[in-house]
Amino acid sequence: MKTVTLYTTQWCPFCLRAKSLLASKGVEFDEIAVDGNPSLRAEMAAMAGATSVPQIWIGDQYVGGCDELYSLERRQQLDSMLRVEAP
Repeated sequence: MKTVTLYTTQWCPFCLRAKSLLASKGVEFDEIAVDGNPSLRAEMAAMAGATSVPQIWIGDQYVGGCDELYSLERRQQLDSMLRVEAP
């Protein structure tokens, strides 16, 4: 599995939904909480071009937010994005 990184806040319902989808697939992820940390949120915004949470990366590929993650799942593209290709 590729490394999955989520920038989140504790009470964000979209963050909870994104984490739930990943957990249902057995995907471990790195969660970076931006609650009360303006510099961390600014770092996220600079990388993502958005200030809302969650912001999600699979490997080096920027996915977007919760809606984009679920869209990948509906189009049956999420599983292939999560797999690490053999060298």
